[in-house]
Amino acid sequence: MRRLVFAVAMLCGIGLVAAPAAAAATHNKADAAAGWLARQLTDGERFEADFGGQKFPDQGLTIDAIFAFAAAGVSDANAGKANAWLAKPEITTGYVGGGTEAYAGAHAKLLLAAQIRGKDPASFGGVDLKAGLLSLLTPSGRFSDRSEYGDYSNALSQSLALLALDRIGDVPAQAVAFLAGSQCPDGGFPQNFGEATCTSDVDATATVVQALRATGDAVNAAEGTSWLVTKQHPNGGFGFGTNAPNANSTGLAAQALAGHRPAAAVKARGFLRSLQTGCAGAEPDRGAIAYDATGPNPSTAPRATAQAILGLARVPLSDLHGGGRPQAPVLACA
Repeated sequence: MRRLVFAVAMLCGIGLVAAPAAAAATHNKADAAAGWLARQLTDGERFEADFGGQKFPDQGLTIDAIFAFAAAGVSDANAGKANAWLAKPEITTGYVGGGTEAYAGAHAKLLLAAQIRGKDPASFGGVDLKAGLLSLLTPSGRFSDRSEYGDYSNALSQSLALLALDRIGDVPAQAVAFLAGSQCPDGGFPQNFGEATCTSDVDATATVVQALRATGDAVNAAEGTSWLVTKQHPNGGFGFGTNAPNANSTGLAAQALAGHRPAAAVKARGFLRSLQTGCAGAEPDRGAIAYDATGPNPSTAPRATAQAILGLARVPLSDLHGGGRPQAPVLACA
């Protein structure tokens, strides 16, 4: 009977649609986390922010997911869908700005995501991301927002700009010098520029040292890495400011430490694994990584998982590339 159905289908020219393959089971913690993250995407392609019951596109978290999928080397089919969604003109301009509005961090982050996915950044969603980013370079070397709402550019946006432009081979020397010059006396880097008191920040330092390494400033990157190690808690985690350790900060720190401070990186990955829902948890939650030791929270778990994957996978932002396995794996449980 099956042969008859197949023959009729071929004669009629309609073909047959193969049933989707079951998700692969994995013991790899980063892969399982990436698989869980992929299943949280709306329509398999995007994240949305909920404000008072109204949904808005969350391009930033969607890009975080693309970074995470590239780091783990799985869920590539979802990464492709996410990229296609980001490339819709209304989604692109709604993120990087349109008209008189232009945001440095958004240009940089989307430029890096497009490169990771192998897309042309000169024509992404109808926008030339490289030209747009370079138009925001000020004489000081800082990439600044052009907005009536103020300038919210910071060390994270500056670092992403350097990482993205480095892939093109067109990093302005003054932009590297500006970032290096923001270093605090203790060796770390602040998140916000120009503050009266320079206060080093874990998230900023973990991102800045990756950008400085990529652009050839090994000395300041090493000093930042040394400061970072001093902020590790006994349980291996890192916190934001004076707060308790969390997955987001630890994921970024572990990524920056991998290959440079191996012992500290191993401890950080151990902390991240302690926050991951395993086989004892509810099946839909397996693989998710909680923000902190209080346990899983649906509102924070996607971003925490995305950033934790960066630390678990041990691939720096400068080396992320798409094209991994297409499936979104599930945690292997007996």
